[in-house]
Amino acid sequence: MIADLHNHTPLCRHAYGEPREYVKKALDLGIKYFGFSDHAPMNFDKEYRMSFDEMKTYANTVKELKEEFKHKIEILFAYEVDFLDKFMDKSIFEQETDYLIGSVHFLNEWGFDNPEFIGEYKEKNIDDIWKDYFSAIKSLAQSGLFDIVGHLDLLKIFRYLPKTDMRILAKEAMMAIKKNDLVIEINSAGFRKPICEQYPSVELLQMANELDIPITFSSDAHEAEHVGYKSEETIKIAKDCGYRFCAVFSKRDRSLINF
Repeated sequence: MIADLHNHTPLCRHAYGEPREYVKKALDLGIKYFGFSDHAPMNFDKEYRMSFDEMKTYANTVKELKEEFKHKIEILFAYEVDFLDKFMDKSIFEQETDYLIGSVHFLNEWGFDNPEFIGEYKEKNIDDIWKDYFSAIKSLAQSGLFDIVGHLDLLKIFRYLPKTDMRILAKEAMMAIKKNDLVIEINSAGFRKPICEQYPSVELLQMANELDIPITFSSDAHEAEHVGYKSEETIKIAKDCGYRFCAVFSKRDRSLINF
């Protein structure tokens, strides 16, 4: 893949290895645009994200790598921000970043993608939680805070799928993504999870293409070996869904490049 824009560092407390090793892996794979977008701090779920005090360390680390590899690869600086009412901190949105990824990992403070809380699925109506999920995605898109929607349809991670047609459930959210001019990422981390496929599904990617919603690529790496994961499969899926260009960013300014 030419671009890999969603990657983490050990500062998030659940990623491993030196950030420099991630960049070296990206170089080995011929990636041209590599983005660090670690979990933004907030006063919730603190064990899975950097602290506010570590933001400067994070920014400096990426800045140093950008300088070191400036003639070999374009390194981008970003945050992945949990879209969670009352917990998003305005200081994150005041940072000078290349882009911001908005992600939904929580529904009513339930971390639905965390194996520790998988038991809660059995207590819920699956179609209802999918409705809640896409409602949160719609609100995320309407917030005007983000450039990329992170791993759209993450809720499928443990294979709890709705009975209702996914396109019906996702329609309003997808329209909001289009109206507010956001990008969706094709995130290959899903291949490493029980669902064993990319986020989002082919049917949602086809829907996005019909709406002329741009895409970008992400491996959501939490260790160097994840960088560029399943890149050939991911590119083929994108092309099969009608895409030929992907988005990259600089200081929140988007451009499209051929892949």
